[in-house]
Amino acid sequence: MSIRAHLEGGVTTLARAWAVARRDGVVFGFTDHDRDLGFEGITFRADTGMSARALAQSTGLAVDNTEGFGALSDAGLREADIRAGRFDGASVRIWQVNWADVAERALIFRGSIGEVGRDLVAGTGAFRAELRGLAEVLGAAQGFVFQRTCSAVLGDGRCRFDLTQPGFFAERAVEAVEGARVFRWASFAGFDDRWFEKGRVEVLSGAAKGLVGVVKNDRLSAAGRVVELWQGLGAEIAPGDMLRLEAGCDKRAATCRLKFDNFLNFRGFPDLPGEDWLAAFPARLAGNDGGSLSR
Repeated sequence: MSIRAHLEGGVTTLARAWAVARRDGVVFGFTDHDRDLGFEGITFRADTGMSARALAQSTGLAVDNTEGFGALSDAGLREADIRAGRFDGASVRIWQVNWADVAERALIFRGSIGEVGRDLVAGTGAFRAELRGLAEVLGAAQGFVFQRTCSAVLGDGRCRFDLTQPGFFAERAVEAVEGARVFRWASFAGFDDRWFEKGRVEVLSGAAKGLVGVVKNDRLSAAGRVVELWQGLGAEIAPGDMLRLEAGCDKRAATCRLKFDNFLNFRGFPDLPGEDWLAAFPARLAGNDGGSLSR
């Protein structure tokens, strides 16, 4: 029997179940039923305290949305994981299911989680998270901007640079750390000053494994190397944890050509006229070749 036939039967045994798949591949299952349910290889647990509000849906391209709320627990969602951003952007699927026969179910929502760390209620063990429908992505900016600097992300499909090449990444154990944001090494040679600036730092081990930060400053001196991130990572970093540092790119044509030897894939327009072009005026001078007026 289908879920529709079950609903038309008058007496129903319905529950909701939803699966949350984080970007690191970890999957959680929740249900508002009073016992665990299982289907599609996922165990939907009833002891996590997780539930959801009514689902607002509409025709057309309006964004479907709802809100998840519940209690934190070691068996389900932990505050440390939420504050670390591990659930940001996680995919979500919600079913209406006959708990007496889970084969009778219907997928009623598919989307993703917004940031939930800011919605934690301090000291209560409760949290809230906005669930965004698939139409959310239709509101994102489309197309490319004509600009002097490169519009690609280093290493992506448009840039095509291989960041696994020797000399463009390093894996080092943490020696000293301040606030999960500033890292210090007494000896870190082999890479020029500011080599990792605007690059990525990925945590390979420890409590913050899988978290990624962007390098704000990278300074090499006789005292060693100091790498500072734009924002502190959302979990504790301890000496001995392994980091992967990747070379940074400032998006300039010269950097693409000299540092990465990748100018054929440069996705900017370095010869666009500057702001002085707006002040151009006719002049009866020799050598009017279209060059800069300052020459």
